[in-house]
Parts: sequence; structure tokens; C-alpha cells
Amino acid sequence: MIAAGSVPASAQRWALWLSTLSFTLCFAVWTLFSILGIRLKDEFGLSDTELGLLMATPILTGAISRLFLGLLTDRYGGRQVFSILMLATSVSVFLLSLADSYLWLLVSALGVGLAGGGFIVGVTYISAWYEKDRQGTALGIFGAGNVGAALTSFAAPFVLLALGWQDTARIYAVVMVLMAVIFFVWAKPDPGHTGKNKAPVPLSQQLLPLTDLRVWSFSLYYFFVFGAFVALALWLPHYLMQVYGLSLATAGILAALYSIPASLFRILGGWLSDKYGARAVMYWTLIASVLCTFLLSYPPTRYQVRGVTDILSFSLEMPLVLFALLTVVLGFFMSLGKAAVFKHIPVYYPGHVGVVGGVVGMVGGLGGFLLPLTFGMLNDLVGVWQSCFMLLFIVCTLALLWMHFAIRRAERQEWQQGTGCTDLPEMSTPQSGPLHDWRPEDRQFWLSQGRRIASRNLWISIPNLFVAFAVWSLWSILVVKMPVLGFPYSQNQLFWLAALPALSGATFRLFFAFMVPLFGGRRWTALSTLLLLVPCLWMAVALQDTSTSYLTMLILALLCGLGGGNFASSMANISFFYPAAEKGAALGLNAGLGNLGVSAMQMIVPLVIATSLLGEAAGPPLMTQNHGLPHPVWLQNAALIWIPLILLCAAAAWYGMHDIDQVPDHDTRQLAVFRHPHAWLMSWLYLGSFGSFIGFYAAFPLLCGLLFEEVDPVKYAFIGPLAAALARPFGGVLADRLGGATVTLYNFVLMMLLLGGIFVCMPSAEDSGSFTGFFFLFMLLFIASGIGNGSTFKMVPIIFMSLKSKAMGQAGQRRADREGSLETAAVLGLVSAVGAYGGFFIPKAYGTSLALTGSVNWALYAFMLFYASCVLITWRYYARPGAPVPC
Repeated sequence: MIAAGSVPASAQRWALWLSTLSFTLCFAVWTLFSILGIRLKDEFGLSDTELGLLMATPILTGAISRLFLGLLTDRYGGRQVFSILMLATSVSVFLLSLADSYLWLLVSALGVGLAGGGFIVGVTYISAWYEKDRQGTALGIFGAGNVGAALTSFAAPFVLLALGWQDTARIYAVVMVLMAVIFFVWAKPDPGHTGKNKAPVPLSQQLLPLTDLRVWSFSLYYFFVFGAFVALALWLPHYLMQVYGLSLATAGILAALYSIPASLFRILGGWLSDKYGARAVMYWTLIASVLCTFLLSYPPTRYQVRGVTDILSFSLEMPLVLFALLTVVLGFFMSLGKAAVFKHIPVYYPGHVGVVGGVVGMVGGLGGFLLPLTFGMLNDLVGVWQSCFMLLFIVCTLALLWMHFAIRRAERQEWQQGTGCTDLPEMSTPQSGPLHDWRPEDRQFWLSQGRRIASRNLWISIPNLFVAFAVWSLWSILVVKMPVLGFPYSQNQLFWLAALPALSGATFRLFFAFMVPLFGGRRWTALSTLLLLVPCLWMAVALQDTSTSYLTMLILALLCGLGGGNFASSMANISFFYPAAEKGAALGLNAGLGNLGVSAMQMIVPLVIATSLLGEAAGPPLMTQNHGLPHPVWLQNAALIWIPLILLCAAAAWYGMHDIDQVPDHDTRQLAVFRHPHAWLMSWLYLGSFGSFIGFYAAFPLLCGLLFEEVDPVKYAFIGPLAAALARPFGGVLADRLGGATVTLYNFVLMMLLLGGIFVCMPSAEDSGSFTGFFFLFMLLFIASGIGNGSTFKMVPIIFMSLKSKAMGQAGQRRADREGSLETAAVLGLVSAVGAYGGFFIPKAYGTSLALTGSVNWALYAFMLFYASCVLITWRYYARPGAPVPC
């Protein structure tokens, strides 16, 4: 942040207006699909859901890219990043003009979305030019570039009618190229930021502010004030044309009346935040938004009242003039809220505006992605156009209540302590949360207090992991029921839906493993559990309609992978609490009992979808035929039943678990494990044990029904995962007594033999097979995979603690224990991530083998070869006499 008077006012004004113009054009491009989408829907025959996804896709790219663009701008400066960003966007817009399929439209939309990332580049660039007491107004002026949405709403319809959608896209591409050149030539480098005199900042230091939960509270409010603004800017033209029968040009003009105040008055919001405080402005914004969305959500209604002598009829309907007025008012207050949220960032985080603003902007942008898509789904499902405003009313009311009660609670705590209140302290840490002294390897400390605290965290972690596994595995049951309910998906598509949660879950694990050192175990456990609400709530809507697009189902399957990602952070967190001698049993309990969520889901879900357990609030059932008679199935209950448990577990984690102070500053050292050969060797072995468990459970119901058509696999699906989950702690105990490598070696040999037996029991052209033998051997295979899970996880801490002790010697034993523990946590995260990919490979191997050969035999051959490689690796490196790292 610069000092007052150190930069000429003319240079400040030039940087501000040039950046604002660039951002205005970027925002115009970012919302281009709000106009083009209407024509594309007719030309490509899109449903409302497909249109909503197309409109929302650029918002997704713009949201996610903000974090990375913020990091790049902090490091390289706004002039270079902004210019390159506009050039890249122009290429994507031009490619859009060549699209001839829906898939091409979606890919082009991903590139167009980069324009939305221009916001954080400009915020970082402008913040560098202005001193603290003028940043609010400057950022308010820059943020008024949101008026680009109004520019598109007003001008694009006329260009579209005159030239067509292809030429409209080409014109936008040319304008972006010209603006990129102008900005690069005439914009000046950020004050104090040149490549020659600024040393590179380590990534860990750039990300450090993200451990402050104030950042995430800002993100929560920006989700509504910005995300809902973007969503409505995209949705209003379509809404006005369908509800009020307006032409495209007229609908665009009225949508511009909403977008203009929602953009220009951001300047006023910055000034009001400076004068009256951001908290007051946020109250004004949310209260006014609640009132406006309530009135806008009321659908046209006809009433009949029985009078004294006659029936009196009347109707209520929102007239167009009042609708337009309410949207203008809503846009006005949203603009104030956007400025109020972003005013704080350069004040609290002057050296990290890019990364903090990137995270806040990313969350807000995700609101702009999720809300339009949900609007389309609600239209398809509910059949009421005002359902979009009903959703916004719920979101806004929850945000207001959260903010009010959280602020009151924080104020009471601070008044009692005699300290001043901070602004928006919604997510303050409970006083009992952090542990400042944690020495589990110290025997006296462990017996006196450590074991009690560790046990408390373990037994709260287990139900959180339980519900995460339940959500992660939902699709293994859903794909069995979907064909008989009328969902028009092929067998290969169903195998994809069964496999994708494992694919995304494994990928999430690569990142979640490093979240505990960054955020703390208590905080991340609570927040990651709450994230499971997103797929559950969305699935509760999508599963009620058999016409929901397959692409939407793919997205929901990917989101369920959030539950799989939680495993890595949960295991890493528990590993910090226990000494090396007890890690095997503790990790076995955490994973084994957590894995019970799979079997519990497969046992409970078939029961709850067969009954109206949740009443009319859950929505209507789908119908299937049972012995020639219609039979109702409430498929949405499969997702709804986990919502109360998610909320309870998240609350228990937030208020009952602990953060360890010594953990969050070693992320760079943890990343070094990716270069360690033993980390990848153990990942390969865990792919054989846990990957088998997660893959077999995901595909077993579908495979069983395919091979033995007379059997209902849903009745038996829970037994295998249940047996594997119960066997996992036993595997940890066996490893503690016999050695992890020994147990793992013989376990893989057993799994090879069991696969051979399963192959014999399968149906063939000459034999109908034996379901009893097939089922029994598969249950033994599940048990073996569970034992292998426990034994391989026991090997990891021994390997890395012994390697670190050998490297540092007896004199450095205390440091070796500490660094070995950190490396162990990172390796556990990596190992669990790689292992989870088995949940993708196994179902896809079945599907591919079926598609190529008509049977699953070749998939089983591949599995046996893989287990043979696991036997060789375990023997060579860990189990034989004289092994490099015996364990």
C-alpha cells in the first residue's frame, strides 16, 4: 500500500479509468450468453437445464480462475496479467462463433469465462495505486465495471437481430483484442512492483492469509451479493420473455435497468462503507434484499372465497412495472453490498489483495455458476417461473440470520473481555479450540492428558467421515434404481455415474490432504462436512425428474466426490494426534468405522426410498412397476436423509475438536513427499487395497445384477462394504503385532486366489454360474481389502519415521519425530488420493471390458496381474530379509 502523495493524482486517475474500461468490456463478454443463449437454445434445441448450464459455465471458469489470477497478479503485476487475460478471452469468443454442437458451446464457454477473472486482476492493480483512505471509492468506481452486463443486455440484442449470433461473437472478440493492446501499451506498471526489484514470494506465504476465517466470512456474503447479481443478469432476459411475453430487445433493455444500478451504485457503496461502516451497509443490503425477493417470488395466484350469497373470485399477479421497479431496487442494494464486502480486503490484507480477493471473488463467482443452473432445474421440476426468486429469498434470509446472530454472539464475547469489536467477526474461533502444546511422543504428556484429547477428536472425526463416505457412495445404489424408474441412460453411462465420484474424490484428496496444516483440523473438518450439503440438496431436486440431463447427473456425481476427499484430511488430522506406536489402531478405527458409512448407506437408502419417510416436503415419488402394479419410489430421499446428520456432525466438529498450533507452517516441506519414491510405492499398494474396496463396492450392485439377472443386488449390497469396514481395524491390529509388510504381502496373495475363485463361479456360455459361490467369495474379497487397508496404512508412519530417524541420528530424534509426523500426514493424503482412483478404474474396467468383449473377464485378468505386482513390490522393498525399509 502506497503512502499519500507518493503517486501523482493524474497517474492514479489514468490507471483507474483504463482498468475500469477494461473490466467493463470483460464483464460484457462474461455475460454474453445471457443474450446469445436465447438464440442458441432455439438453434440447438436445448432444454431449460441445458441452457442454464451453458449460461453458468463461463461463471464457473471466471470464479475458479480468480484465485489463480490473483496469485499471478500479486507476483507479476496487473499490466501483464490483464493484457494476456483479455487476449486469451478474445480467442475463446472467436472459437465460440465456430461452434456447431452443444459440446463445442460448453468448451468455448469455459474459455469465455476467463473474462470474469479480470475483476481480481483489476482490484489488485488498483489497490496498488491508491492509499488506504481512498481505496474504498477507487474500488467502488472500478467495481462499477459490472455495468458491462447492462452493456450486453442493451446492445447485444440489436447486434444479434441484425447480424446473427456468430457475427455478434466475432465483434466481441475484435473489441477484446483492441482493448488488450491498448491496455498493454498505455497502462503503467503497478507502483513498487517491477520484475527487477521485487523478490518472488513463496507460494506458502502467499496462501497464508487463507488460514484467517474472516476471509471465508467475506466469501459467504459475496456469494449472495455478487453471485445472485450475476445469476439474475444472465437469467432475466429469458425470464421476461417467457413470463411477460416481451421481445428480445425489450427484455434486454429491462434487464439492463437491473444491471445498471447493480453496477454503478457500487461507487456509492464504497463511499457509504467508508462513512457509516461496512457492517451497517451489509444490514441495509440483506434486509432490503429479503423484502424484494419475497415480493418477487410470489407467483400469479387465483383465489376463490365463499361469500354470503356467492363465490368471490380475484387474482394476484406481479405487474411488469412493479417487477421492473423491484429488480432495480434489488440491484441497487446488491451494489452497496458488493462494495461493502470488498472494502475490507486491502485494509486487512494489503500485501495479499490478489489471493484474498481471488478467494472471495471465486466464491461469489461460484454463486453465479450454481444459481443459474439451479434456476433452470427448478423450472423443469417445480414448473413455476418465480421459483428462482424463491430460492434467492431463502439464501438471502439465511445469510441475514447468520450474520446477525453471529455478530451478536461475537460482540457479547468481546464485551466480556473488554476488547473492541472487529468488523464481521462471524467465524471467530472458540477459546477451547487451539492446542498450543502437543507432544504425543512424550509418554508422560500422553498418559496425563494427550490420550484423552486425542480420543475426543477421534470419536468426533469418525461420524464426520461416516457421513462423508455415505454421500460419496450414493451413486452405487442410485444407478441400480435409475433404469427401472425411467432415466434413459445406457449401461455404459451408468458405469460412468458409478465411477465418477471416485475419480473426483481421489482428485480432491490430493488437495484436502494439505488443508489441515493450512486451516487446522477442527476448522477443516467442520467446513468440509458442510460442503456435502451442496450435492445432497441439488440431488434432492434433480432426482425427482427423469428428464434431468445426463450432463447434470455427471456434475452431481463429481460433486459427491467431496465426501471422498474428506478421507485424506481426516486421516492426516488424526495422525497428528497419536504417537507412532498407536497410529495403526487409531487410523484403523477412524477409517474402518468411517467406511461403515458405505454399508450403512447401502442398507438404509433402499429402505428410505421405498417410503414417504419425509412426507410431502420431500416432493412427489417416481413410479416403477412391481409385479405389474405401479410402485412409488422416492429416490430423492437417498440424498435428503443425510442433511440433518451433516449439520450435526459439522457442529460437533466445530465446537468439540481441536486445532494444533504447531502444524500450520510446513506445507512446503510436506510437498516434498511427492518426490519420495516410497510415497509412490505405498500409493501403488494402497491402490490395491483401498482401491479394490472402493471400486468393488461402487460396481458390485450393478455387476451382480448384470451377471445374475434373477437376483436383486440392492438387498445384499451393504454386506460387503460392512465386512470390509469392520475388517479394517483388525488389519491395523494385525499389522501392529505381525508387521504391516507381512500382513500386506499375504493379503495380496489371498486376493489373487479369491479372484480366481470368483472367475470360476461366474456365468458363462456353457454354465449359469453359482451366485452363492460368487457372493461368498466376493465377501471374502471385501474382507481382504479391508485388512489390506489397515495394514498398508500402518506401514506409512513406520517407513517415514524410520527414514527420518536414520537420517538425523539419535541427537536429532525430537526433530525427526516432528518432521516424520508431518511427512507421514502428507504421505497419507497422497496415498489415500491415489488409492481412491481404484473406485474409478474398477467400474470403468468392467464397462470397457463389456463394451469391447461382451464380458467382464478381461477386467478380472487385469486385476489379478495388478495384485501380482503388489506382491512383488511388498516383498522387494518391505517384507524380505534385508529389505530397504523393513516394516
